[in-house]
Amino acid sequence: MIEKKSVVEGSDRHIINSINVRIPGILESQYITIENGKISQIRSMNRLDCQSENTIDFAGDWVSLGGIDLQINGGLGLAFPDLTANDNDKLTEICQFLWEQGIDGFCPTIVTTSIEKIQRSLSFLNSFTPPKSAAQILGVHLEGPFLNPAKRGAHPAEYLLPLTLDNVKRVLGDYAHLVKIITLAPELDPTGEVIPYLTSLGIIVSLGHSQATAPQATEAFKQGATMVTHACNAMPPLHHREPGLLGAALVYPGVQCGVIVDGQHIDPTMLQILLRAGQGDRGLFLVSDALAPLGLPDGVYPWDEREIEVKQGTARLADGTLSGTTLPLLVGVQNLVKWGLCDVETAINLAVRSPRLAINIPDIAVGQPANLLRWHLDPATQALSWSRLDLLPNSSKIVFG
Repeated sequence: MIEKKSVVEGSDRHIINSINVRIPGILESQYITIENGKISQIRSMNRLDCQSENTIDFAGDWVSLGGIDLQINGGLGLAFPDLTANDNDKLTEICQFLWEQGIDGFCPTIVTTSIEKIQRSLSFLNSFTPPKSAAQILGVHLEGPFLNPAKRGAHPAEYLLPLTLDNVKRVLGDYAHLVKIITLAPELDPTGEVIPYLTSLGIIVSLGHSQATAPQATEAFKQGATMVTHACNAMPPLHHREPGLLGAALVYPGVQCGVIVDGQHIDPTMLQILLRAGQGDRGLFLVSDALAPLGLPDGVYPWDEREIEVKQGTARLADGTLSGTTLPLLVGVQNLVKWGLCDVETAINLAVRSPRLAINIPDIAVGQPANLLRWHLDPATQALSWSRLDLLPNSSKIVFG
């Protein structure tokens, strides 16, 4: 977090002007006006702007919306597949915690489990509303149960299901409207019926936990799949004669791949290859793949009927199988910059703009609530830090901290 705090008194209309702002992807310094908690103006700066009242000088720091996490399995000890009617307070706490971690919105991810538990979690989420100053739920990500057993990873084999229309309808039940993303292995459906059906419901299809060949993956993209779940993990590796699902995804127009940037799921050299092949934030976006112990210290925790051990933010089953992380999404942004894999603007966009594009929601624009992050690159250490902008209740003060 940024240690320096900026506080400015505004007028009765609560107007704050910001100068020397950088917005990722825009070359010129920007002038942003926030009025009554909403962005009312974004434009290029001119030399007279420094004379404006109620002004914060960002001194070349970047401003963005908060992060969007499209694959997060739980937090603060609660796994989303275990949600029940008694978890309203805990899920509220998770939403508030994620907000504090710079996240504007997320897709609670329900991994492979019984249809009964999937339906129970969906039923609860259908009636849940997060508080205002908290990360919002953007829809559910179903990661399974339609996965290739050979690439199931940490998903329990006993709950995997064949990929048929009947099974899809059973899993969705009455909650298709709540599901934003579903991860599946396309090679499990020789009929080619499932992906068009899901997209007709407005559900984004992501390919993952799959043995699909490049031709099979390409056919799935033609049918309407537009995403890949945790690229490189739970799929065949890139090969010069067998490019597989990942190779097909990197060259197919409009397909975006989620990546986990914790240094364990993907080696930094492979991340650099993906960034180049995927044209940076055009073809990739960051996910945390965080598990229930997110926000808790390292240790051993229950995970379905098994246990996971968390060490330095990486979670593994007892047999060593990698099962996820406990690192917040924006740590991935900082890692990319720390490892020198991309510039600051690309790193920010990978967690902020790219996931929004993947699920068709807008990036920073006039009229939006001013839920903004300020990013600062320390010139001495080259460490990237961030802080959230908050308009204080019943006041025109603005605080970073």
